[in-house]
Amino acid sequence: MLALTAPGRGAAYEVVTVADGGAVAGTLKFVGTPPKLDPIPVNKNRDVCGETHPSEALVLGPDHGVKGGVVLIEGVTRGKAGGGDVILDNRKCLFIAHVTALSRGDRAHVKNSDTVLHNTHGFLGRTTVFNLALPNKGQVIDITRRLSKPGVVHVLCDAHTHMSAWILVHDSPYVAVTDERGAFRITDVPPGTYKVTMWHAGFRPKGADKDGRPVYDEPRTITKEVTIAPRAVATVEFELR
Repeated sequence: MLALTAPGRGAAYEVVTVADGGAVAGTLKFVGTPPKLDPIPVNKNRDVCGETHPSEALVLGPDHGVKGGVVLIEGVTRGKAGGGDVILDNRKCLFIAHVTALSRGDRAHVKNSDTVLHNTHGFLGRTTVFNLALPNKGQVIDITRRLSKPGVVHVLCDAHTHMSAWILVHDSPYVAVTDERGAFRITDVPPGTYKVTMWHAGFRPKGADKDGRPVYDEPRTITKEVTIAPRAVATVEFELR
């Protein structure tokens, strides 16, 4: 599991005006032949959820851009404010989005948009962070305070074994999820030299667990050192193989 911690353990992130901020932008691409990922059988509520769902462990777009990688800048203790309101939606018997990133303190909620019961269960390592039954369509539960520690939260639906998601909680707002083209951009970065890390959940099939959930290999991380000049854009390219 990726450890997401700031230098000076315990130091709070400070929101300040970023003068002459720069940006980091780039792509995450898959190189080589991607593995064949079988559809995942649906274990219940097939009248609503369907018989199978495609695996989301590796989602490739044009030119093999990888959707759902997370890029974070490490060691930023002073900078821009966090962003917005994050909703992890149980919709059409999937978690939307499959990968979410936020900074601790950002508002976060779990929602059920379906007509069936979903039980959204988040784990930080082996520790339960939240375990929420959502029996009603339109139900929303705030989980902001439960995401107080940086780290990687693996989310499962206890009712539907084909459903899974990831929430990465970073110690600063300098984090982004790659889009359908594998692209990312992080703005308003204080000038300086940083470690920039890409995280991906893993994608090579390793069978199934005792409940029939598909298992994939360990998460991948790649770290590069990047210098960001005032009002400039530093380009960083990452590859999965």
